[in-house]
Amino acid sequence: MRKISVLFIFLLSLFSCDDGDIITTELDFDDTFEACGDLVFFKVKTEPNETLSLQLDSPSFTVASLLETEANADNTLLVDLVTTDVTVASVAGLFKFRSYTSDPTDFFCNDVPPNGIQIVEEYTTTSGTAYFTVSLIEDDNDGIPAELEDDNLDGDNDHTTNPLDTDGDGLPDYLDADDDGDNVLTASESVAYTETDGLNNALDTDGDGIANYLDNDDDGDGIPTRNEEVTTFDNNPTNDVSDSTFGPDYLNPIFMNNHQPTSFRSHSISQEFTVTLKFENISFPEIIYDETNFGTLDDGLTSKTRTITPPFI
Repeated sequence: MRKISVLFIFLLSLFSCDDGDIITTELDFDDTFEACGDLVFFKVKTEPNETLSLQLDSPSFTVASLLETEANADNTLLVDLVTTDVTVASVAGLFKFRSYTSDPTDFFCNDVPPNGIQIVEEYTTTSGTAYFTVSLIEDDNDGIPAELEDDNLDGDNDHTTNPLDTDGDGLPDYLDADDDGDNVLTASESVAYTETDGLNNALDTDGDGIANYLDNDDDGDGIPTRNEEVTTFDNNPTNDVSDSTFGPDYLNPIFMNNHQPTSFRSHSISQEFTVTLKFENISFPEIIYDETNFGTLDDGLTSKTRTITPPFI
């Protein structure tokens, strides 16, 4: 929980103070905030019952537009954020602190406010700037940490720069649900990753020193794994079984069916967007904010999945 410190400057006439006291208090709000449509961003706390909210009157963006992506200019299998930074030049009259007589959890996102709730205090900013920042992390969810799916030949310890692409299909391994391009998903190739042993126990059926998830001929019979389809011809060698006691043909060197596939399987890539909001130079009649990090947007829209099929090679 982040503590947002504010200065409450109490007017002399209200409190009959003769020395112009400035009293500092802390508002403990969670590190996340929520959204109502594209106009209201807010966070709520109880004990005491308080809210901070930003209500835009005419936004030049939507929540959906903050999460918009476009094809990478150099590789159309990859995506980039359309927007990474949005600035609201003035939030005067739009950013509010409120306290309430009861739990304000349901105060926002309802056409009619809950019965019985009353606003005790309300302060509205007279100046300030809001900054939205957006970032995106993608992953193939294949059971291998993304940072381990790069050989780090460039020495920068960043799997997103000059990333390894084992099968040469245009998708780097950390985004490729089928790293070796054999039409058997990496998650189904017994990578056996643990924090203690790493990938040391990954299955290597033919014992050639190349783990199955990186080996395009898992059983070492000279027939590419993706070619070992005999019954289904659905670009999925795992369900082609000539000997049920042994398992799929692509793991059985006795059977060497050779059917040339024409496409890769589709790949699912998870997307996690992070939208943060920061305010600077906020000024209320009774409250001063020099700078505050409002937190990270908590919204179901920030988790997505995209599906793509690499061109067959």
